[in-house]
This record gives sequence, C-alpha cells and structure tokens, in this order.
Amino acid sequence: MTELEKAAAGLLYDDNYDPDVLEQRLAAKRILHELNGLHPDESDRRDALLRGLLGKAGERMTFDGHFHCDYGFNIELGEDFYANVNLVILDGAKVTIGRNCFIAPNVGIYTAGHPLDAQRRNQGLEYARPVMIGDDVWIGAGVSTLPGAVIESGAVIAAGSVVRGTIPERVICGGNPARVIREIGKQDALQYR
Repeated sequence: MTELEKAAAGLLYDDNYDPDVLEQRLAAKRILHELNGLHPDESDRRDALLRGLLGKAGERMTFDGHFHCDYGFNIELGEDFYANVNLVILDGAKVTIGRNCFIAPNVGIYTAGHPLDAQRRNQGLEYARPVMIGDDVWIGAGVSTLPGAVIESGAVIAAGSVVRGTIPERVICGGNPARVIREIGKQDALQYR
C-alpha cells in the first residue's frame, strides 16, 4: 500500500519523507505558483490551471486571490463555488464542497492531523480525515475546519469559528468549537429587503 493509499484509508502515513508524496505535493505547488502569480485579466488561464489541479469542479467557480492546497486531486467542488482571498485546503483526504458555497477570506479547511506522541510525529507521520461541506453553505472569514468535519447544507459558519464534528443543516454556528447559535428561518429571508 502506498503512503497516499494509506492516507485515503484513514491510516497513518508518511507525509514528510516519502518521495512519492513529496513529488505529488511539489507538482501541486508548481501549478499553484503559476496560478497565484497570474494577472487578474488572465481568467482563462486561471480556470485551466484550476481544472488541471482539482479533482472535480463545476462549470462556474471563482477563486479571488491566492489559493493553496496540498495535492488538489482530493478536492471536489460543486457548481457556483466562490472563494475569497487566501483559501487554504490541506487535502490529504477528500474535501467535498457542494453547490452554491461561499467561502470568505482567510479560511482553512484541514484534513490532516498528527499523532500526539512526539516520536511518531517526528517520523513525519500524519493521518487524514475527509471534510464534507453541503450545498448552500457560507463559511465566514477566518474559519478553521478540522479533519473529519461535516457541514450540512444551508449552514452558516460565523467568522473566526473552529469547526469540528457535524454542523446540522440550516443553522448559524459560531465559536471555538463552533456550536449552533440558532436555526435559519423565514425571518432571515426578510432581513435585507
């Protein structure tokens, strides 16, 4: 079993020293280097680079500003995806994001974690847990989404929150760790008329 196969299976894998893993990350960094250096008017080239990097993407997607990831091929985006500046997705495991999702500035989506004991951590071992984000989700500025998190459809995550576990659908969550503040209801559709 390769190290990336171990990662996909949720096992500890060598993220820091395995030559194949390092080459896969380097390949992504090469694409990201070009992508993040493009002039804003080069939208066609930007789109082509993203489609070559990502595992799956809808017809319409927007990445404003810099984007960083580990591999890219573990990221699947639904239709009408929007990411503001400085999105980081550490995709040692699958990251699935649904349709009509908005990601605010400085958001991190992390699938990677490390052993608590220094001996294994110092060997370069880590684990990866998939992150799933449903349709119609808005993730506020500076949110960190941790390995294994699930954000169900229609949820809104308040700025600065740390998401772990499962966030139910159609709720506003916030804090560290993020907790349900309230459900999103009819009153919210009337708020900005």
